[in-house]
Amino acid sequence: MRARSIPLSLVLMAITVALGLAIRFAPLGLPPLLVKYGGSMLWALMIYWVISSLIPRWRSVPAALLAGTIATAVEFLKLYHAPWLDAFRLTLPGILLLGRIFSVWDLLSYWIAVSAGAFLDARMANR
Repeated sequence: MRARSIPLSLVLMAITVALGLAIRFAPLGLPPLLVKYGGSMLWALMIYWVISSLIPRWRSVPAALLAGTIATAVEFLKLYHAPWLDAFRLTLPGILLLGRIFSVWDLLSYWIAVSAGAFLDARMANR
């Protein structure tokens, strides 16, 4: 698999971030489940784009496994509470980067999104 170009990687990241922020914060009138899990999926997809860009020689499957593992670890980190970490989680960067409340359903949404990203990435590489 050939590496994605840096400009394409940046475009994919920018689109993912823009969609994630729009789903979570713009008054689009979307159903609450789509807002919650759509944002979570885009967050995990962003992790995939970052990993696959930082390690371009990796195929999409190993990159997806690492991205899914990182997303899962961050979700489980929500079960750990320390005053400084809970204070950070109440800030906008904390909410966007770490989230606040553990959800098993988030784990499922992360792996679906990372898998979709890896599939799309492999399709783009084969063109």
